[in-house]
Amino acid sequence: MDSTSNTAISYDAFRRSCPSHTVLEVLANKWAYLVICALRSDTLRYGELTRRLDGVTPKMLTQTLRVLERDGLVQRNVHPVIPPKVEYRLTVLGQELVGLLDAILRWSERHVPEILKAREIARIREVDNE
Repeated sequence: MDSTSNTAISYDAFRRSCPSHTVLEVLANKWAYLVICALRSDTLRYGELTRRLDGVTPKMLTQTLRVLERDGLVQRNVHPVIPPKVEYRLTVLGQELVGLLDAILRWSERHVPEILKAREIARIREVDNE
């Protein structure tokens, strides 16, 4: 789009060709989601993120941070010291997003028992129908 144009682009996530699908793909990734929530109030180093995100592999964390940095949600700051010091923090865009994701995270934590119960009922039905 020409930067001098006043034409607003309309996006519709329900359309197959909508570019917002690529954004939703990133946000639907568990590790991207958790990295954004982990950075909600802190600037963290790689090792701190690794400890905070129990179960993330180094490869997955690196890939996730690169995608979030590429999409303008996370800023990577490299300090010129030895050994290198690299810190990650949310950008303004990431800070805008974190409130939404944090609400979903808290909702999921509150409703785990109900979801697990529903899954167990569904599993029992499947077994009974076999």
